[in-house]
Amino acid sequence: MHQSEPKRRYRAVFLSDIHLGTRGCRSDFLVDFLRRTECEQLYLVGDIVDGWRLRKSWYWDAHHDEVIRLILKAARNGTEVTYIPGNHDEMLRDWLGLEIAGVRLMDEAVHSAADGRRYLVIHGDQFDGVIRYAKFLAHLGDWAYDWALTINTWFNAARRRLGYPYWSLSQWLKRQVKEAVKAIDRFEVALATEAKRRGMDGVVCGHIHHAEMRTVQGVLYMNDGDWVESCTALVEHADGRFELVDWARENRLSLARAVTRQVPAAA
Repeated sequence: MHQSEPKRRYRAVFLSDIHLGTRGCRSDFLVDFLRRTECEQLYLVGDIVDGWRLRKSWYWDAHHDEVIRLILKAARNGTEVTYIPGNHDEMLRDWLGLEIAGVRLMDEAVHSAADGRRYLVIHGDQFDGVIRYAKFLAHLGDWAYDWALTINTWFNAARRRLGYPYWSLSQWLKRQVKEAVKAIDRFEVALATEAKRRGMDGVVCGHIHHAEMRTVQGVLYMNDGDWVESCTALVEHADGRFELVDWARENRLSLARAVTRQVPAAA
């Protein structure tokens, strides 16, 4: 970040599906986002750490460390940090209700926006039939997904050499299958219906790695995406307006602004 460049300030930031512990995690992009952003409330909406992958093989680099450090630094500096575990970090669900280093662990939350509207904040795996009823299929999909991410790495290396920006091949491939799963399970409709049943104005979720903001069943459905494929965040402005920020596309991080693997600690 240039010293003269002011930080972006938001009322709330929602991040999910970071998948720390995997080689596909774009923690370098997320470090850039966290260093250049300030907020009053930070919601970590599940799958922040990938316990599934870490149980199989250990992978952790300097950018992973820096993501954790920046989150804890934000908590120390007054940001209200809420961590809602997902299915990949479900081990943390044993600690719900606790506050660790300023980070509150909750199964779900209700976010009150600046304009008075209320939103259910939940990871969303509870509404995914693949996770609930056939977990072994989800693990099989996780294995195939890892291969897609590996191909994606080489694919984008070639795009960089040709002068093209970052484009997620793995996301495109997964959506060809995931759309069928979503159509059967009606993930978005189920979440919106649950929010409406509880008298909420909308829902914020993650889980399916598909950033989206639209009205479903008369309520506002917002998915904050992920930091493996789309590198997106959902933010709330001071006036209660929500926006999806596509950090990689906006900053062309795969090209001139690509972050090096050396991660000097920020002040």
